[in-house]
This record gives sequence, structure tokens and C-alpha cells, in this order.
Amino acid sequence: MRLENKVIVVTGASAGMGEAIVTRFVQEGAKVVAVARRKERLEALIASLKDAPGAVVACPGDMADPATSEKMVDMAVQTFGRLDVLVNCAGIMDDNTAVGDMSDEMLDRLLRVNTCGPIYAMRKAVRVFLAQGEGGNIVNVTSVGAFHQTAGVAYCASKGALASATKNTAFMYMEEGIRCNAIAPGGVVTEIPMVMPTPNEFGFGRTSTLLTHSPELGMPEDIAEAALFLASDESKFVNGTTITCDGGWTCF
Repeated sequence: MRLENKVIVVTGASAGMGEAIVTRFVQEGAKVVAVARRKERLEALIASLKDAPGAVVACPGDMADPATSEKMVDMAVQTFGRLDVLVNCAGIMDDNTAVGDMSDEMLDRLLRVNTCGPIYAMRKAVRVFLAQGEGGNIVNVTSVGAFHQTAGVAYCASKGALASATKNTAFMYMEEGIRCNAIAPGGVVTEIPMVMPTPNEFGFGRTSTLLTHSPELGMPEDIAEAALFLASDESKFVNGTTITCDGGWTCF
């Protein structure tokens, strides 16, 4: 098993890509702390994995709150004795709003969940990695929107900032054996379209021009396979990079 006995924290674990990542990791023998706001969804996920080779425990919490990052990493150490990998998958979408129409509330929420939340988590994880003295591994889920105009200004800015923080963290701690990489998904079948706000007419009119080049949507399991590679020792020489998983969308 590729992740046997590795202790991993995964955020955004109650649905979509995060749920698929937890499932794949536990199947590969990992001990996972699954983090999300919806406790009942986490409990259902744990029940579905009761016969898997690894183990999973739930940590309900909102990644916009820095206390959640403290709680989830402490839970990993207290429950399983250490932390090996952090996967920042929690994220939310905007309504394709351009900067001229953007509200303060939207910008604040997107940055707090998509940027500040992962950075809070990285801060806590790095401190634990340094204390353990054995290196560590961080996998951030950004988006093709970090580099291409697939959404509104708040979403693209929040994911672009996370991509930059990924590279900075890899650079700062490479001599301590701490790796930090990212995955940039394109269109993936998740619950996001069902819960995102009604698209802004002007902004969606601009971003929809890209949809004519969009390939068939990916599945959450496709992203989980990329996360598995980055979380495993197979990627030990990969650091400070972003793997684009979009079916070739951004080749155009």
C-alpha cells in the first residue's frame, strides 16, 4: 500500500474531491483526519470506509477559522502520534463577478476560505513538521483559475495566492525536508455548481467564452489520483510545483 501508516489531514473532506481523496488514501493504508463543516457527512464517510485498510476520524470545522487548523493537526498528533501530510482541499466558488461588481463580503469570504484557511493550516503543519524533525509534505488544491480566467476576480485571486504560497513554502523549507506542491483542477463533477451563487451576468458572459474549449468534465477520483502521487514517497523529488489536472483544457 502506497500510504501505509502515513498520518494525513485532509480538509474539505465531506464531498467532491476531498471525499474522493480521503477514500483513496484510506484504501492505500493511510490514517486520515477528515475535516469539513458538515459533521453528518463526515460520519457517513467514516462508515463507508470501516472495512478499508487505513483509518479515518472526523474533525468538524470551518477552515475560515484559524482555530480549525490548530484543532485538526492536534487531533492527528494526539490520535495517531504524528503528522506526515497535509492536504488542503477545502474551497468555495464565487459567482463569476468582475472587480467592478464585487462586494466586500464576497472578497472576504473567498479569501478567508480559499487562501487564509490553507495558509493557517500550512503554518500549523510546518511547526509540527519542524518539531518532529523528519520533514513533511503539503498538497494544496488550487485551480486552473489561479492562472486562467475561469471565474470571478475573488476566486481567481484567492487561488492564485494559494499557488504562490505553495511555491514560497517549498522554497523556504526545502532544506528542512518539507515539500509543498499543488494540484490545479479544471472542470470537475462536484456539488459546487449546485451550491454556488447565481452567476453574475457580465462576469459569466466573459468567462463562458472559455467553456467552448472545455473538454469532458473530470471526476473527483481523477484529482484523488494526483493527490495520491503527491502524498506518496513516489513524488519525493517533486517540490514547489503545480500539477494541472484539466483534461487539456488550458492547452488552448
